[in-house]
Amino acid sequence: MLVDALAREKNVSRDVVFEALESALSFAMKKRFKEDADIRVLIDRNSGKYEGFRRWLVVPDEDGLQEPDRQELLSEAKEIDSGIDVGGYIEEPLDPVEFGRISAQTAKQAILQKIRDAEKEQILNDFLDKNDKILSGLIKRIDKGDAIIDIGKIEARLPRSEMIPKENLRMGDRVRALFLRVEHNARGKQVILSRTSPDFIKYLFENEVPEIEQGLLEIKAAARDPGIRAKIAIVAYDKRIDPIGTCVGMRGLRVTAVRNELGGEQIDIVLWSEDPAQFVVSSLSPANVISILVDEDSHSMDVVVDDENLSKAIGAKGQNVRLASDLTGWKINIITSEESINRHQMERRSLHEDFIKKLEADELIVNKLIDEGFTGIEEIAYIPIQELLDIDGFDEDIVNDLRSKARNSLLTDAIVKEENIEVENELLDISGISKEIVLKLADRKIFTKNDLAELDAVELSEISGLSEDEAASIIVSARAHWFE
Repeated sequence: MLVDALAREKNVSRDVVFEALESALSFAMKKRFKEDADIRVLIDRNSGKYEGFRRWLVVPDEDGLQEPDRQELLSEAKEIDSGIDVGGYIEEPLDPVEFGRISAQTAKQAILQKIRDAEKEQILNDFLDKNDKILSGLIKRIDKGDAIIDIGKIEARLPRSEMIPKENLRMGDRVRALFLRVEHNARGKQVILSRTSPDFIKYLFENEVPEIEQGLLEIKAAARDPGIRAKIAIVAYDKRIDPIGTCVGMRGLRVTAVRNELGGEQIDIVLWSEDPAQFVVSSLSPANVISILVDEDSHSMDVVVDDENLSKAIGAKGQNVRLASDLTGWKINIITSEESINRHQMERRSLHEDFIKKLEADELIVNKLIDEGFTGIEEIAYIPIQELLDIDGFDEDIVNDLRSKARNSLLTDAIVKEENIEVENELLDISGISKEIVLKLADRKIFTKNDLAELDAVELSEISGLSEDEAASIIVSARAHWFE
């Protein structure tokens, strides 16, 4: 009856109260033993009677006893219970404990603490079930630069790192912030908030623009330099709606409301596009783009602008191009028309020399290959033969000769790489390095442990295709000889 009454009063389940009682009883029984005994207590949920047991975990014989007071070897456990297996428990019943004043007080404190923790957990779970993204509350106190915010029955923490720079928050101020995560610490679970997350601006617009909540518009991406500038990419699913105008609102009321919440942060609203190149062009607004070159292998784009638009494209301290890169997920290189022409000429010259050397062809043929868009020996060696025959002036004899020389060149390169591996085989001594990875490293002129040790985990991961954790382990092994 007391358990039922306490469970109702604290809004927790009966099992939580019973588990608290069992924990308190096991703690009291454990005091009988000088050693570190493992005690289990079981309370009958109907009668209230309880039983106590000391138990030993069964472990394999070959592992030995790591904790002799709490473990038993399998062979010895089999003598007590023939059906026992590793992971099971051997148990010995204990006499009921007699509670003195101190033991009762200790048990009471343990029970109340357990119930308080369960009560907090239940309140937190109720809060999480609401799935609120934007929270509002009063600042209760400032703790080491972090703001502790009262948002109803729970307290949330807004870390200094998640506040907008130059934002001066004080006790009693009402603030809005994004629910970021639940963090575990010594005092239990705590809700962490953020005012700098790109998602914060997305949910603020969702609150201000009903069309987003209705599904007529969607913010596909957002990037921020908190307190200074932000970019959002919007798409309309109803052709009758002007997505940018809808987000700006009548006389700019909607976007102004969001800006005021973000401390005057300048917001660029751009159109999202499925075409990555078009999306990058839009994201660089207000700069005008002349041309764009997409490199899918390195996931980067070279964007050409004229001298007049160069400063706009880059932005103050590179802010505009950095935000555009964050928004689109592409690495963006801003270059001028003159730089683009020079780069193109250098690439053409390098390709021309490579084709002349490896194909042993005359300049007229090489120039035609480059003009047709061929950028490597591999393309000539393995592209469908008809595509080469379609080039003006190319017949079967020329095409077969080119393909033969291209394949011979690739074979020669492969043999050279194999020989390099045989000579510089110290990389193969490192755990996790395969012959395939050594070939990839050789392409980047990385042949020795010292070469490899100078990379970081991210670089090795990109080269080898390994995870960053696997790459980090290899880098540590490669650097080991530095410390010997």
